[in-house]
Amino acid sequence: MPLASAQSVIQALVQARGGHHTTDAAPFAPVITSAAQAYAVQHGVAEQLAWFKPGAPSHWKTGGPSRQDAQTHARLPEHGIWHSPATTDRPFAMRGIEAEIALRLAVPVDAALAARLDRDSACLLVDAMTVSIEVVDSRWTQGLQAPDLLKLADLQSHGALVLGDWVPFDAAHDWSTQPCRVEISGTPAQTFVGTHSLSDPAWVLAAWLRHATQGGQVLPAGSVVTTGTWCGVLPALPGDLVVATFEGIGEARIAFSNLNPGLAR
Repeated sequence: MPLASAQSVIQALVQARGGHHTTDAAPFAPVITSAAQAYAVQHGVAEQLAWFKPGAPSHWKTGGPSRQDAQTHARLPEHGIWHSPATTDRPFAMRGIEAEIALRLAVPVDAALAARLDRDSACLLVDAMTVSIEVVDSRWTQGLQAPDLLKLADLQSHGALVLGDWVPFDAAHDWSTQPCRVEISGTPAQTFVGTHSLSDPAWVLAAWLRHATQGGQVLPAGSVVTTGTWCGVLPALPGDLVVATFEGIGEARIAFSNLNPGLAR
C-alpha cells in the first residue's frame, strides 16, 4: 500500500465523522510524523466541516502529562460545547469521562502579548473558572491506543465538552488540596485530591495562548480552555448520568441517552 498523504488523513477523519464510524489508524501512522503535521490535520478537518466563525470566542483543550513534557492543544467544535446539565443522544464510539477545570479569558490576546507571558502574568488575563466534563471519543478504531500524533490530529480524542456555572478565578487557589468527585451511574463515586498532572490548571495558560495566537490570530475575550483531567479517563455507558464536582467551585453533569453506540460527528 502506498503511503497515505496528509490530505488523506484529513479525508479519513472527515468521512469517519460524517459516516458515524471509526477508521483504522495503522495506514496513517507513518504519515503524521510531527506535531506540526497533526495540527495541520486538525485545521484541515475544521475547514472542511466549517466548524468555526471568524472572530468568535473559541473553546480549546490543552494539557500534558507533566511540566517537563510539551503541551498539546486542540480547538474544539462549537456544536459540541454544552452547558450543564446536559443531556445528549449523540452517538459516541466511546464515552471516556475526564473531570476538569476550565478557564475563561477576560481580554483579547494576540501573539505579541502571548510571547511575554508566564504563569502568573497569564493568570491576570483570566476572569472566571468552572467545572467541566470532557467526553473523550475517537475516530480511530484503536481509540486511545492509536499513535499519539494521530490522536492529536483527531483533536486529542475529543468528543464533547460540558461546562458548569462560571465563578471568579482565584490565581492563588490551592490546587494541591482540591477535591474532585466523579459519580457515574451504577458505579461507586470516586474522589481525587490534587491530581492534576501539572499540579495547577493555570500552568497551561502561557503555552496555550502562544499556540492559539500563531499566524496572527487574536484570541477574543470570552475564549475558554479546559485544562486536563483530574481522574484519568473513566468509562461511561449509554444511559449513564455523570456528575463531576469540585468542592468550593461547582459541578457539571451530563446524561447519556440509552441508544446504540456509534460515532459522534
